[in-house]
Amino acid sequence: MTIVPAAARSVPLRPATRRWLLAAVLVVALLLPFVLSDFRTFQLTLILAYAIALFGLNLLMGFNGQISVGHGAFFAVGGYTAAILMMIYGVPYWATVPIAAAVAFLVGFLFGIPALRLEGIYLAMATFSLGVTVPQLLRVRAFEPWTGGVLGIVMDKPEVPFGLPINQDQWLYYFVLAFTCLLFALGYNLTRGRIGRAIVAIRDQPLAAASMGVNIALYKSATFGISAGFTGLAGALATITVAYVSPDSFPILLSISLLVGVVVGGLGSAAGMFFGAAFIVLVPNMAGSVSKALPWAIYGLGVIVIMYVAPLGVGGLAQQVMARLRRPASGHGGGKEQ
Repeated sequence: MTIVPAAARSVPLRPATRRWLLAAVLVVALLLPFVLSDFRTFQLTLILAYAIALFGLNLLMGFNGQISVGHGAFFAVGGYTAAILMMIYGVPYWATVPIAAAVAFLVGFLFGIPALRLEGIYLAMATFSLGVTVPQLLRVRAFEPWTGGVLGIVMDKPEVPFGLPINQDQWLYYFVLAFTCLLFALGYNLTRGRIGRAIVAIRDQPLAAASMGVNIALYKSATFGISAGFTGLAGALATITVAYVSPDSFPILLSISLLVGVVVGGLGSAAGMFFGAAFIVLVPNMAGSVSKALPWAIYGLGVIVIMYVAPLGVGGLAQQVMARLRRPASGHGGGKEQ
């Protein structure tokens, strides 16, 4: 059964409408830390970080048609890169984020080269193995001087700069929000440019893409690397926010949760990734408060309900609603199209 990406049924907004909508969302995002508690601000910061990771995985799955069940490994690479650079080598926290993205990109690109021979379930199994292996490697005694072994690394939370009248949780929220805006803008431009068209062509018609001169091996490896880079950067931001990292922070369940978040948000939908991130961050906590004995059963039930109500994810559902709302308007005034 083929899953149709939400973007395939997208209804484009007018440029002016899109600008006003984005401006309104940004204003609300800037004001939220002043109306939410510190704990809710902390949760919102994690949601933004996870949204970046989901966007990276969405580039791979929704746009390029590859599947990964091990992206938690790249999340771990980014998180440990940031922690090691900060606590062992004294690198400023803000400088560790692009370095973590670069390291994760390199790991993802190198992994993507041998993975070119794999597709479908075989690629899923290979990435699953990666997601299982990386947390185990972080426990190896030989790496303990850098990784801290099973105890992990306790970090210092960044101080608020420039004497700003906000607390640490609020500053970290704005710090992560800035990266979120930057990464989503870069990803949006990437998917709608020449590279994005080539990536989608490889997903839909690989033979036709090859005949048009698209280097399929290079583009698929590069997409894997870019996806890993986004996820590694998100891992660095999440680690800086939590101020702690250990091998237990990156179980295989994290990789599965990222996959769930992308599907719930909607394959090919950028805005849907925020809902997917909110789902994987908030629903487990809410499920635990409802039932201490069956939290994951409630979580699974929530996934089933969303997949039943919105088979294309929340992003796809939103596009369908927009299409139905705009259909009556398009039905009137027949020949007035310019």
